[in-house]
Amino acid sequence: MLVIGIAGGSGSGKTTVVKKIIESLPKGKVSVLSQDSYYKDLGELTQEERESINFDHPSSIEWSLLSKHVQELKAGKSIEMPTYSYVTCRRGKETIAVHPSEVLIVEGILIFTDEELGNVLDLKVFVDTEADERLIRIIQRDVNERGRGLDKSIRHYLTYVKPMHECFIEPTKKLADIIIPVGGQNEKGIDILTSKIRQTLKLL
Repeated sequence: MLVIGIAGGSGSGKTTVVKKIIESLPKGKVSVLSQDSYYKDLGELTQEERESINFDHPSSIEWSLLSKHVQELKAGKSIEMPTYSYVTCRRGKETIAVHPSEVLIVEGILIFTDEELGNVLDLKVFVDTEADERLIRIIQRDVNERGRGLDKSIRHYLTYVKPMHECFIEPTKKLADIIIPVGGQNEKGIDILTSKIRQTLKLL
């Protein structure tokens, strides 16, 4: 199994890159684990406390469970990936079955900050997008998907997203084997990455 880590700032286009990799490879060759599914369950908090959750700090993730699931998939075992709601800050009762395949993609803003997880990544990819473009995407997502108003979204960005990006995410770019500027719009960069995957899997 080839384990690929795809990191980058919030709103950088990681999901688009992952989607295009999947589309470029034969069906069933790729499994995906999303870091966002492994946020700690904080549903017992009040609404005010939920609004102050720092989702961009490494301590918000249950790394032990994510690493365990990666190891189980590498061992040929299927896993049940959690689901998570940003609105309730709780894990859902339902899970998503993920089965082992030739390629496993682990995707998330903070995945390069965890040493144990980083040690099992065969290829590290950093999706690098300008801050103003990421901010626009973050605001659109917050308003349309996470129930935040414009003012709250901007305040959340300035309080948590921006400083955590500068402290934890941007420094991990130096750990990357491949950097893809401008995210999912970089067709040539994605083609190079998928060609590397195909070469490793002997699909060329």
